[in-house]
Formats: sequence, structure tokens, C-alpha cells
Amino acid sequence: MYICWNFRKICQIFVIITVTLCLGGIALPVIRERPTTSAAEKNEPPVALPVIMYHSVQGSQPSEYIVTPEQLRADLEYLQKNGYISVSASQLIDYTRGNGNLPKKPVLITFDDGFYNNLSLALPLLEEFDMQAIVSVVGLYTESVAPRDPHSNAYSYLTWEDVKMLADSGRVEIGNHTYDMHCGNGIRHGCAKIESESEEEYHKILLDDLMLMQLETKQCTGITPVIFAYPFGYICRESIPVMRDCGFFVTLTCYEQMNYIERDEKSLIGLSRYNRSGYYSTEEFMKKLN
Repeated sequence: MYICWNFRKICQIFVIITVTLCLGGIALPVIRERPTTSAAEKNEPPVALPVIMYHSVQGSQPSEYIVTPEQLRADLEYLQKNGYISVSASQLIDYTRGNGNLPKKPVLITFDDGFYNNLSLALPLLEEFDMQAIVSVVGLYTESVAPRDPHSNAYSYLTWEDVKMLADSGRVEIGNHTYDMHCGNGIRHGCAKIESESEEEYHKILLDDLMLMQLETKQCTGITPVIFAYPFGYICRESIPVMRDCGFFVTLTCYEQMNYIERDEKSLIGLSRYNRSGYYSTEEFMKKLN
């Protein structure tokens, strides 16, 4: 549906990084080793963390990747009534570094792809139920697709101005969902390595794309994401060093299982998520969390 590579943009990132490094004007985010205290050392059991993955919120017929506003409201109401407290990526990162504590029943709420309705329909519900979320944005959709047809709940993506509004709300953290690798074209699956590529070639291709998204997000919103969501959940071992090079502390997959968080930053790498299909009622879906 979308071209997976953009020569102009790849050239742009090369020029930006080269010039700014020469001028000493930017320090690329790099994950550094930090001393961490294991849960066992502090006599703390791991904390169970369910992660919910939403996509689009529409008033139309629900589907595998669409929930209605009524379904989202029912979900948030269920979580609130059953003692769940939504947490942010920042809280999780602090916890793994030995700072602060997590609630007894934490839940992480995420939205993928950067649909406009995450701002227009989901944000008011997050505010109503005093909850937080992560919205992971695809750069090409935000920069090129959204401005051509903005602000329809049915199909539009967030513009950069919309992304900044979400971030400024204090309810939403912005994640990187690649700039131009959200594609399933039969050749590359998401941002996974193609068999014919060497590891060096793949490292450069993925790093260029993700750093372009990091730089665009910083330039347009003032935010440098520390969260990465794998498109379609496609993950490969060769991507892990690139995640570190880009400065991501939280990475999100599509494996449907519970997470167990310890006082260790590695707990936040490869978090599993339960896809919220619109085909299920709130009660049916929430059985997964229990």
C-alpha cells in the first residue's frame, strides 16, 4: 500500500546526522549500561504487567483492529472498577532502575499506527478515566499521508501538530513505529531482516529509518521517543542492537502473554501485548488479563 523506501529521506538523514555530528550539535541517544538491582536481591517478586494493544477507534462496525468508542469506554471502565491502574513507560523505566514502585495491578495501554481518532476519540476517554497510554506513530503516514486528508475519525492519521497535542496532554507518550517500514509487501515483513541481506546491510537500513523517525519527531514535537513498537510484531534478533543504538528502553511486540517486570531494564525489552479485537465484548477480552 505504501512504498517502503524513500530515497530523499534516507539522503536527508545522512546529511542531518553528518552535519550535526561535525558541528557537535547533537548527541545521539544510546542506551548505556546502568547498575540495576534484581528483584531477588531486593526480595521483590516480579510484577505482572498486562499490555493492551489498540489500533483504531471508530464509530463504525468493529473489526480485528477497530474498536468502537463504546467498547473503549467499557474497557477503561472495567479496568478502573477492577483495580487496574494505568502506568506510563516512564514509570516502568524508573521502576526497573530501582526508583519508585508500581501499583498492585498495573496495566499498560498502547495504540499503534497513529490514527487521528486516538486524539479525537481516545484521548477524551483517557482523561475521563484518569488513564495514560502510548501512541506509536508511523512517520510516513504522519508526514505525507495525514496532511493530504486530515481529521476524519474513519481513516485519517495524526499530523505532526496532532502528535504534539497528544504529547502535550500529559496523558500520552509517543512511540516510534518506524518512519517507512510499516509494510508487508511480501519482501520485507515489517522491519524484519530480509534473508538476502547481510547483518551490516540490515543494521544500516533499519538504523537509517529509525533515526530518521527519531529526528523528525524531535524536530516536530520536541520529543525523542524511548519506545519502539515493532510493525506487525515482526521481530528478529538482528534488530536488537539497533534498538540499543537508537536509545529505546521499551520495545513492544505482538506476542499475547503476560509480562513480568523486575528491577532490571531488560524486563522492558520485547513486551508482549494482547491485541484488542473489536469482535469480543469487554468481558470476553478482559479474561486474558486475568
